[in-house]
Amino acid sequence: MDSGGSSDMTLALELEALKTLADPNAVFNNARQWTEYVGVVSEKPTYVVTNFTRKHRVRQDFFSGPRGVEESLENIKSQFDTDRHVFVGVDDDEAVAAATDWEFLHVEDAADAAGWSLATPETADEPEEAARDDWP
Repeated sequence: MDSGGSSDMTLALELEALKTLADPNAVFNNARQWTEYVGVVSEKPTYVVTNFTRKHRVRQDFFSGPRGVEESLENIKSQFDTDRHVFVGVDDDEAVAAATDWEFLHVEDAADAAGWSLATPETADEPEEAARDDWP
């Protein structure tokens, strides 16, 4: 991804955007090469984000905790002093980025620029927990 010539960047990925990517761990490993900080924000409860990141072996520098996305982005921006703050999200997230003075990239555009693979519809719709076949 073109980082504008500087790796002095904080990158936040919205959980729903991260779920559309084929290999979230590879995304974070790649992003660490051209960002200073990278993490996940979401409106979902903390345990949902934690379960997803553990399942996909994602090591994040920050997460939203019990806050909403807008409050999280404001908090992250005040704690992580970098030249750029970039928020990767889906369609509805652009307004939140504008309200918090973050640059916005739609997940498909970010994936294209960084060489990240998007998940296929089958893998993107996988349930968080597989149903047990032996359960009545």
